[in-house]
Amino acid sequence: MTGRILSGKTLLVTGAAKRLGRAIALAAAENGADVAITFRESEREARALTEELARLGVEALAIRCDVTDEQSVREMVKEVGSGFGGIDVLVNNAANYETADFEKITVAQWDAIFASNTRGPFLVSREALPYLKKRRGHIINMGSLGGLRPWATHAHYCSSKSAVHMLTKVMAKALAPEIAVNAVAPGMIDLGEKSAAAFMKKMSKQTPMRRNGTASDIAAAVMFFASAPHFITGQILAVDGGLGL
Repeated sequence: MTGRILSGKTLLVTGAAKRLGRAIALAAAENGADVAITFRESEREARALTEELARLGVEALAIRCDVTDEQSVREMVKEVGSGFGGIDVLVNNAANYETADFEKITVAQWDAIFASNTRGPFLVSREALPYLKKRRGHIINMGSLGGLRPWATHAHYCSSKSAVHMLTKVMAKALAPEIAVNAVAPGMIDLGEKSAAAFMKKMSKQTPMRRNGTASDIAAAVMFFASAPHFITGQILAVDGGLGL
């Protein structure tokens, strides 16, 4: 990516120590943004990422936060807002993923998935509102193709992500005109995990584009929304190579 389209902006990316969140944070820094990331347990990876971000010539901050906990979120947002002087873009990336047969899903599993995947984006967005309004900012929620299409062994996950898609649309109406709210819904994203190699190979053959997605595909979609006109709001962008068609 070129042009440093986010120069002078501050991005907050939740759950960004690893995987897609890490790719999003790096893309933001490459585009000139100062970046705050949150982590829950992956402190070593988070610290390493802030060093990598700083080498790109931007300010970087990593804060431990449990996005399911109201007080933890409140303290984190306050630290980011005061440390950077504001927040321009919030990326609600922190989430959990789990496979489970429908009849075996426990109430604890159901509640835990909804706490991280649905309550989390709501809480962080609510607490960040004063900063985002002041900057006429953007909120980007991370949805999923699983929130658009039913996956038989992911009832709790699919339901939580479908709720995030509706939350995105409600927020887009409720927070207009100061804040634009959109969501990116990844399809099958290959992050190079050996345990998923056979499954990924199978899914790539089912995808019209004949490949699975990459972290950079998702990061590019997030960068689009982060710098898009405010007139684009309430959209759910499937980044799935046509798999959901």
